[in-house]
Amino acid sequence: MDEEPPMPNKANLRPTDLSLIIGTGKTAFLQPWGLSVDWSKQPMINARSETLSEKPTFRGLLEHRCVVPASAYFEWRKTDDGKKLKNTISVAGTAVFGMAGLTDGERFTIVTCAPAPAIAHIHNRMPVILPPAAYDMWLSAAPYGEVARLLAPYANELAFQEETPPPPAQADLFG
Repeated sequence: MDEEPPMPNKANLRPTDLSLIIGTGKTAFLQPWGLSVDWSKQPMINARSETLSEKPTFRGLLEHRCVVPASAYFEWRKTDDGKKLKNTISVAGTAVFGMAGLTDGERFTIVTCAPAPAIAHIHNRMPVILPPAAYDMWLSAAPYGEVARLLAPYANELAFQEETPPPPAQADLFG
């Protein structure tokens, strides 16, 4: 890729936002995050790797793969007392990594898998983070059956940081 890819205009992307994806031929473009489906008002932002070939929503997209670049992703963890804590998860020692995705040509979804052991305490799923050596294979024209093995928990080191909630507001005693 010789020219600069298009860039989203937000630092933190949410479902339905335009996000950078890399498609076949290493073409970079922006697409909204979340597939539109007839049976839900909510976009399909994730696709479970274990059932991709069984679900009609994803079966037709298995040969339309993309890589979704990211510097981190966020996951919420519930504490025993019911509070939700935001966790920032990234690949240790790497500024940008690629997640496995599927696109319908207009929108995309991120493929998920079981969590890596290091983050299993945070959430029971994680995006499929592809090692850089697997990008070409995932984006290739190889049949899905030949690339499905790439859809596994990330084997290398992940970094995560839990956002600490702000302390309760103190009453102004001297008002």
